[in-house]
Amino acid sequence: MKILLKNGTILTMAGSEPEIIEGDLGIEDESIAYVGDTPGDFIPDKIIDASKKIIMPGLVNAHTHIAMSLMRHYADDLPFWEWLNDRILPMEEKLTPDDVYTGSLLSIAEMIRSGTTTFADMYFFMDAVAEAVAETGIRANISRGLVFNEAADLKKLDIGVKLFHDWHKKAGGRIHVDLAPHAPYTCGPEYLEHVRKSAEELGAHIHTHLSESRKEIETIYSLYNSSPIAYMEKLGMFRQKTFAAHCVYVSFDDIRILADYDVSVVNNPGSNFKLGNGFAPIPRFLNAGVNVALGTDGPASNNNLNVFEEMNLAALVNKAVHEDSTVVPAYTALQMATINGARALGREDEIGSLEAGKKADIILVDGGKPHFYPNFNPVPALVYAGQSADVDTVICNGRLLMEQGTLCTMNEDDVLAKAEKTSHRLALSS
Repeated sequence: MKILLKNGTILTMAGSEPEIIEGDLGIEDESIAYVGDTPGDFIPDKIIDASKKIIMPGLVNAHTHIAMSLMRHYADDLPFWEWLNDRILPMEEKLTPDDVYTGSLLSIAEMIRSGTTTFADMYFFMDAVAEAVAETGIRANISRGLVFNEAADLKKLDIGVKLFHDWHKKAGGRIHVDLAPHAPYTCGPEYLEHVRKSAEELGAHIHTHLSESRKEIETIYSLYNSSPIAYMEKLGMFRQKTFAAHCVYVSFDDIRILADYDVSVVNNPGSNFKLGNGFAPIPRFLNAGVNVALGTDGPASNNNLNVFEEMNLAALVNKAVHEDSTVVPAYTALQMATINGARALGREDEIGSLEAGKKADIILVDGGKPHFYPNFNPVPALVYAGQSADVDTVICNGRLLMEQGTLCTMNEDDVLAKAEKTSHRLALSS
């Protein structure tokens, strides 16, 4: 199928400086056919009027736990460990695969509505997440979260390996599978060695949490006389492509290690703020050449999956913390939400920018809203004024997932009703 996006303002995200093209974008099957002027031999099957629309790459949510949307608004304003141990874990113990599928659909609906076309997920019952991804048309890196408390937990690694064999590069290539040791404080060195060997054998990437809280730093130092990042380096974990969520409490040596091994940092400002876990030093990462992406974390700790909000927070708070209005400019925040996220997930050759030959993961943002006027520059307008509700149309892999605010691949009313019923059942039984 050929789709023509006509007369739009195209923000390609293809270079180190903003590239803005007034014109058309053509899609043929799964890929971008051209950007700019429409060739005379391109005969579209469908034309979408993009007048007053900003055409840009779909957003990448590089770290989340989407099924936790079922726990949204259930355990707020609590200390982190009380939130986790007293409220979240008891509810998680009640989850079934069907519950995870339901929570995944709820979150995918929210992500599509807010312009996310790719996400990276770490949780359990991941076959259910994969089914939801396959059905709805979104793109995802998925992984079975791995923790080790007893010998039986070795089976979780077997499940993660099986997930790789069953789903990696499936659903038309939209699904990639990573291995996900949860964190250094939940995975001992012997277990991490098993994970590392499996990742090497499979050629899988590693998705993990690192240096999220002060308690984690204290725990790892007490056990191994090392920071979590240095501990992971000593174990050889960074020999595989790795993207690490949070990285809030880091030393200059930690940053050097991340840069040396090309480990991507996934900044989760909304979740870190809400749980009182501090704020990652993003300018220091960027100055050291570390790739920085954006994630929302799970919707139980953030309460939404809105990458527009994460862009805004990442840009504004760094300016305040560093007392410097020039750090994390708007274009850098947009890079974090698009091409940097694609790079973190190992998918920069196929998504993250609008270039001929790349996959057609594209969103149209309604630039006709009052807060986009006057039309000086779409880059700061998107980051400092743009809202998730401004997303008008979403395309992933050349397929319309939302058109003019209507979801195309799921029955939203059914999804909301089932999620509401499931969440209340879980809360009553926890």
